[in-house]
Amino acid sequence: MAEQEGTEQSQQQFMIQKIYCKDISFETPNSPVIFTKEGQPELKVDLNTSVNNLAEGLYEVILQVTATTQVEDKTAFLAEVHQAGIFNINGFEGQHLDGMLGSYCPSILFPYARETVSDLVTKGGFPQLVLQPVNFDAIYAQHLQERQKQAEGENQQDSDSTESVH
Repeated sequence: MAEQEGTEQSQQQFMIQKIYCKDISFETPNSPVIFTKEGQPELKVDLNTSVNNLAEGLYEVILQVTATTQVEDKTAFLAEVHQAGIFNINGFEGQHLDGMLGSYCPSILFPYARETVSDLVTKGGFPQLVLQPVNFDAIYAQHLQERQKQAEGENQQDSDSTESVH
């Protein structure tokens, strides 16, 4: 049995093929007036991931980072980066593959996206923005819990509608 587990693990393969910026956007809709505003900036950061299956064992993972800062009720800037990578992932199945694509790959992409956002903000005339590290394992676990609750809710609705038919 231990030999079989060892064989399975030795067949697992993970390789980064390419990391690149797929899309970049930077907007300062209220410039130059925003530079004269006195007030505490309010930062909002949104993260989103998507996966495209390119071929057998070959995946494109896209991490979308959107940073929006407002001063008073005016948008100072909006920076959006779609950091992508092509990953060769073989020998992982089901939940393990899902975890690689939903947590491990985004955690590899995040430092690149963080640097790009910081550069955009600085070049836009604003103070340097350093995004804090993100625990993608925790975000992925939360996503799994939400998916499970949603599935349970759908199952409950199905059983409720079955009961009302009787």
